[in-house]
Amino acid sequence: MPQLRPVRPAGWWFDVLLLAGLVAITAALAAGHLFGLDRAVADWAAAHRPPVAHWTAVVFNYLGQGLPLTLLTAGMGVLIAVRLRSVRAVLPTVLAFGLTYVTIGPLKVWTARPAPSASVKDPFLPPEQTLPLFQDELLLKYAQSYPSGHVANAIVWYGVLALLLAPLLRSFGRNVPPRVVTAVRVVPPVVVIFTTTYLGWHWLTDSVAGLLLGLLLDRILHRIPWDDVPLPKRLRTWDRPFLPHPR
Repeated sequence: MPQLRPVRPAGWWFDVLLLAGLVAITAALAAGHLFGLDRAVADWAAAHRPPVAHWTAVVFNYLGQGLPLTLLTAGMGVLIAVRLRSVRAVLPTVLAFGLTYVTIGPLKVWTARPAPSASVKDPFLPPEQTLPLFQDELLLKYAQSYPSGHVANAIVWYGVLALLLAPLLRSFGRNVPPRVVTAVRVVPPVVVIFTTTYLGWHWLTDSVAGLLLGLLLDRILHRIPWDDVPLPKRLRTWDRPFLPHPR
């Protein structure tokens, strides 16, 4: 039986804590709580958003676009697979796509929450109607704010990118400093959390929920012993390990 790779903090207690936090925030919003906090943050952002800051935030928010990140990590995985003859390098991208597809989208559809901006553009809802969850009467495109997909995607995909970065550079005879890997995993998600909330594209609680979900999925992905996952016999010639041994 393949052993799970270590994560930090170790153990399953942190995963349970993340899941409990996501459930608690969802339940609180469903009961009509936390709306005051969401509204206060959204109103402050709207009152402190000059054009230069707005467009700067828009540019940096592209760091959380799921499709480009998926293509980037897929390309890295294919390049590693070719250089190291290890099809295993493609597996993190495949599973990350699957996990995000079956969690983020369905949660958005189920919770059916509008974004703060829904009061100033289509469908031009009254401000108080933009806050609650479960507004199934709205068209789907107007009620997909919770949780923030940009935030969750940023955490998951930059986590995969960081996972692949070391073996990719190692295949070219280069090493990547641990602080660079940490920066790749931390900086883009933090930027996305700030910008998506500041722009009024998500409520603060949307971003927090995306953070909790993203971290939970990230820990699942980093636990998997990719070099030990059983593969079909036909792939044995492309079955080499690609990750450094966990310390």
